[in-house]
Amino acid sequence: MSFAQESPEILKKRLFFGGRKFNFEVNRLRLPNGAEGDWECIRHPGGALAVPVTPEGELVLVKQYRFAVQGRILEFPAGTVEVNEDPGETIRREIEEETGYRASQWRKLGEFILAPGYSDEIIYAYLAQGLEKLERPPAQDEDEDIEVVLMRPEALEAAILAGEPVDSKSMSSFLLAKPFL
Repeated sequence: MSFAQESPEILKKRLFFGGRKFNFEVNRLRLPNGAEGDWECIRHPGGALAVPVTPEGELVLVKQYRFAVQGRILEFPAGTVEVNEDPGETIRREIEEETGYRASQWRKLGEFILAPGYSDEIIYAYLAQGLEKLERPPAQDEDEDIEVVLMRPEALEAAILAGEPVDSKSMSSFLLAKPFL
């Protein structure tokens, strides 16, 4: 992602926690405008997401249990980019694990910052077409509680506008994919 970066001056490293998926830090900073204070930040390697479309024009989504919100959220398949991994490679793996489909046609839709108020996570969004159902899909991760859901684009848009629980990365990626649906 290309944008003008202006790094703050780190005055004091205060707290660091290295987690399984991301790191958390609290530092005393001097911002480019001269303001000083303590700021928290989640350092994340990024995520890759697919908007999968069947030959019949249906979207392939997952309804996934998310412990942080204590409920099931409708989302497009996605996954964390591993160290030294290309996001395109990440999402090719994740779509098979989470949905049991493989795509033969890929188009990069774009990338965007997910939550810049507290995280540096970037989402790399792709359109996945030419889907085929796998006879033997790879096993899902042990902590994943996923149900595959097929929806027409109009139904997803109606669900979003009705306030159904759809995550923001899926809404943003759906907007990027709409011209191709």
